[in-house]
Amino acid sequence: MASVPVARTSDLQPGEGRVVEAAGQAVALFRTAEGWYAIDNTCPHRGCPLGDGALEGFTVTCPCHGSQFDIRTGAVLMPPALTGVRAYPVQVQGDEVRVVVD
Repeated sequence: MASVPVARTSDLQPGEGRVVEAAGQAVALFRTAEGWYAIDNTCPHRGCPLGDGALEGFTVTCPCHGSQFDIRTGAVLMPPALTGVRAYPVQVQGDEVRVVVD
């Protein structure tokens, strides 16, 4: 497994998310007051970008159809999506934010 740089700590404020690329994979990166989290960017319901969704606490809402996911685990919290998404470990080294991918 390799950790790849995806952002700087100054790129996101707590409560924000964005789509980043980690080793060719689209990943939704989120910053909360408690830390940094990353999940697959693609909602399993219809393929919408989770990194563009609204973040409240540890819950991101898909911008297309309202499915909700826990950004800590990738677990689905509310349909219409029926399955969760993959969660990735995030490391912060200095001002660099890195996602661990395999």
